[in-house]
Amino acid sequence: MLFNSLDFLIFFPIVTLAYFLLPHRVRWVWLLAASYYFYMCWNPRYALLMALSTGITFVSGLLLQRAGQVEDGEKRRRLRRLWVALSFLSNLAILFFFKYWGFFWDNVEALFALGGIALHKPVFDVILPVGISFYTFQALSYTMDVYRGEVEAEKNFFRYALFVSFFPQLVAGPIERSKNLLHQVHEEHTFDPLRARDGLLLMLWGLFQKMVVADRVSIVVDQIFDHYQEMPAWAIVLGTVLFAFQIYCDFGGYSNIAIGAAKVMGFSLMENFRQPYLSKSCGEFWRRWHISLSTWFRDYLYIPLGGNRKGKRRKYFNNLVTFLASGLWHGASWNYVVWGGLNGVYQVVGEILRPARERLCAAFKIDRSGRLWQVLRVGITFVLIDFAWLFFRAPSFSTAVDMLRVLLAGGAAVGEGFTLGLEGAELRLMFLSILVLMAVDLCNNAGVELRRGLVRLPLPVRWVCYLLAVYVILIFGIYGPGFSASQFIYFQF
Repeated sequence: MLFNSLDFLIFFPIVTLAYFLLPHRVRWVWLLAASYYFYMCWNPRYALLMALSTGITFVSGLLLQRAGQVEDGEKRRRLRRLWVALSFLSNLAILFFFKYWGFFWDNVEALFALGGIALHKPVFDVILPVGISFYTFQALSYTMDVYRGEVEAEKNFFRYALFVSFFPQLVAGPIERSKNLLHQVHEEHTFDPLRARDGLLLMLWGLFQKMVVADRVSIVVDQIFDHYQEMPAWAIVLGTVLFAFQIYCDFGGYSNIAIGAAKVMGFSLMENFRQPYLSKSCGEFWRRWHISLSTWFRDYLYIPLGGNRKGKRRKYFNNLVTFLASGLWHGASWNYVVWGGLNGVYQVVGEILRPARERLCAAFKIDRSGRLWQVLRVGITFVLIDFAWLFFRAPSFSTAVDMLRVLLAGGAAVGEGFTLGLEGAELRLMFLSILVLMAVDLCNNAGVELRRGLVRLPLPVRWVCYLLAVYVILIFGIYGPGFSASQFIYFQF
């Protein structure tokens, strides 16, 4: 069920109304049933897979808690390491089979083919379960949090199942931590009109990002990437730049709708995006982009590998491993691995070159706090991040390399039938919507939250603004055949 669909427009008010009308003691049961129904609208059978992951991590939490009560220190450590290892291995094995099996065998076949040996890949009739990477990582974070003693093991399986399957953030995040969300499953939430208003406004903004910006930009991006060999060099550059805004508005829009929907019901989810394209370095970008995933890898991979505690070389190695793993998490293809590796290399090289940059600024007496220098840093960061996006968007690594070759060769000549997919008013509307997006991000980055200003306006003016926002989304939003909703990019991960 897509957030930008008529189905969700009916589903969400019914679920929310019933949630607040029901007694507190059964509300979580209603939410659990609604969450599983939400997921089963895609494929009922794969709800069993989510239940399996839930069951493994739930039992692991109980076993970890029990192992922590063993008096023998050495036995206690062995048992705790055993249970956390089994939890991770079993869940990652499920993820590997459904997401990486084909990729793994394709590479094994290619490797053996170099030696003249032909292998035949076992064929399994499976499809990638939507959201499997998200709920698997959320469940595994619970196991690790119990192992570290940061949360108590949940005793009620079904309450824990709601933590894993909570429908607003189930299929594309934010990837919540048990420290934040699990205790909220137990709390009583009363209906708060002001909180509901803030949540609905956030959902409206998310729908604008998705339907007006991302889905309109995707028409141009798809046209350029699908026909790059027939495109001039400037069009390939334009397509790559536009994809940066497409994926930001597509995924950021989903996150805002998820956070807003949860807020209406009284739940608080973590922020997932914080004006990422205003970052002044690649390191800062990853502190602002997909925050729930980047902090997950920081807390559960980078720090356990040693983080920055074992010298610079080890820090650089840990950084690269973390970003390569992040790239692979996004998709079973080498272009995602290269994308992740590039972002890791950016940070390593940036840190190595920092002393040289400081000496250069001192030699030329550059004011590093000046507005011009800050704008330059933002521009350089965007160019680097956007170059990496080329590998992310291309259907394969070889296609990305071929696109770079066409780009460096100057691209094709503009023919008579040349088109970007949008023309005239639609093209102008696309650029205008991007300007609106960046204006809002600039205001938020400066500490001027427009939603706060909006709610302080007189009531009639406020309602005019609300209705105007709905009108803009309904009239200028992009729809599929028969006004069907378009998929979110991160559903494939």
